[in-house]
Amino acid sequence: MSATDILLWGVLPYVVTAVFVVGHVWRYRYDQFGWTTRSSEVYEKKLLRWGSPMFHVGVLMVAGGHVVGLLIPREWLYAIGIDEHMYHLGATWLGTFAAVLTVVGLAILIYRRRRTRSVFLATTRMDKLMFVALGAAIAFGTAATVVEQIIGGGYNYRETISPWIRSVMYFQPDVALMDGIPVLFALHVVSGLLLLALWPFTRLVHVWSAPVGYLVRPYIVYRSRDAQQGMREGRPGWDPVETRSRKR
Repeated sequence: MSATDILLWGVLPYVVTAVFVVGHVWRYRYDQFGWTTRSSEVYEKKLLRWGSPMFHVGVLMVAGGHVVGLLIPREWLYAIGIDEHMYHLGATWLGTFAAVLTVVGLAILIYRRRRTRSVFLATTRMDKLMFVALGAAIAFGTAATVVEQIIGGGYNYRETISPWIRSVMYFQPDVALMDGIPVLFALHVVSGLLLLALWPFTRLVHVWSAPVGYLVRPYIVYRSRDAQQGMREGRPGWDPVETRSRKR
């Protein structure tokens, strides 16, 4: 076990967690007006109408797959009738479908930002850095799935990466579990951690802002000024008084 392994798999996760938590607290306290998606729909809608749903649906599917594959022990899945073959079959093909949706959606969104000048001018440096980090995490994850799971003989990450993540959550990181994992999986994990470190300082914070208040807010009443709608005519006000010019 080298010093690099200890830093990557024993120290980096906790540094990222600290930055993730403290960064969100700082951002919420000192930059609430910047806590937004920075929507650019007003500039361009056609490409956004395709790219945004594909990207968000794909990301939600990818996130759900990561929760099932990394956080839930396989013994729990065995208990409800999901054996190893069924799990890998679903993870491989559903994961591939989710990856295609995510990659295509992200490609459309990036192309839209480069193609539409007004959208490009509204893109900040942190937006560009976020797209690079997000693209790297997605690219390495997709490559790992295709190369190791579809083309290769398959890699059982639930015996190495999954228990390592749970050991980190228990504050007892088992660094030895990550020894010898495929390079693409290692790059995917590291790029994912770096993305989490950047998260509080980018537009990704909008993930935690659900419009729950809209469900309980009072109705907004609009009254028409059209007299045919049963509204009485407004009273005439004071007639304007012309200002007399001063006599010289």
